Amino acid sequence: MSPTRQDTVEVDLGGHLVAVPKGGLYDRYRMNTDLDDVAADPRVSGVDFFRQLPKTRVDSPIGPTLTPNFYYRIRTARLVMLASTRAIRSRLPKELAPLEIGPGLGLISVMFFRYDVCDIDFYTEAAVAIAVRPARHGRLGFVDLLAGLGNDHLHSYVLSLPVSTDIAQVRGHVGYGFPKWVTELDVDIDGHQATARVANEAGETDLALSVATPAQIRYRTGDRVSTLTSYTTIHGAWHSTLSQTNVLSAGTARFPRHLDLRVGRGRLADDLRSLKPIRTVQLDVTCEAQLALHMPVPTSVQS
Repeated sequence: MSPTRQDTVEVDLGGHLVAVPKGGLYDRYRMNTDLDDVAADPRVSGVDFFRQLPKTRVDSPIGPTLTPNFYYRIRTARLVMLASTRAIRSRLPKELAPLEIGPGLGLISVMFFRYDVCDIDFYTEAAVAIAVRPARHGRLGFVDLLAGLGNDHLHSYVLSLPVSTDIAQVRGHVGYGFPKWVTELDVDIDGHQATARVANEAGETDLALSVATPAQIRYRTGDRVSTLTSYTTIHGAWHSTLSQTNVLSAGTARFPRHLDLRVGRGRLADDLRSLKPIRTVQLDVTCEAQLALHMPVPTSVQS
């Protein structure tokens, strides 16, 4: 439930005023969160992963901030789809190349996120993204594919990334260069079901998902850490953003059946249709994970 006006305080992010929950983690700690405080939260299974990642103060488009941004309890659902590389290339900047699994075939994804405990407080998020070749790559595409599908280090370009809170929108759009906007966005994931609904400006369905959660495998903290590099432009210069996910409980279904993905009207739906998806080849649902999201750094991409 969104906080009421009486429950919030205003904070300044590089000249952008946003409301955050009064007494929440951001209000109290401004990104320098007390890990012992978080460890006492019953929703968080531990904080050892974060004790190995010291924060650094950096200048950014949203003003001085600490990086990485820590997410102490997250849940995610991801659909991986085949799509025509011709359609994919029509939506990619010329500096990036799609990750191909065969002639004329690339990979795209639809993702939903629920951030239960986070340095910038609770919010939800959705995304339509394209799997791309690593910037400055020199390997064959098939080698890139094997590395990417192994889920150890993926590279992506995001077309749309709506969120449910103002602070997530300002930090993500101004600070990271992502195409973020605020909308009504519900995500609920447990061991039985993963459901999500993103609303458009009229309150109608933009994109919605309902699917049974695949059987979960538990992991000890640190045993399965995957990384994602996302490419964006900030003030016309290319940047890469690294995120590290400490997976604690996750499951996968190949060629999932009984999948209900409703593509309605809105920015997400338009982006997904423009990629001309062919079929869903994989469903990944994570019932518990942790995330460290680093601030973007300048990078070069192959032209």
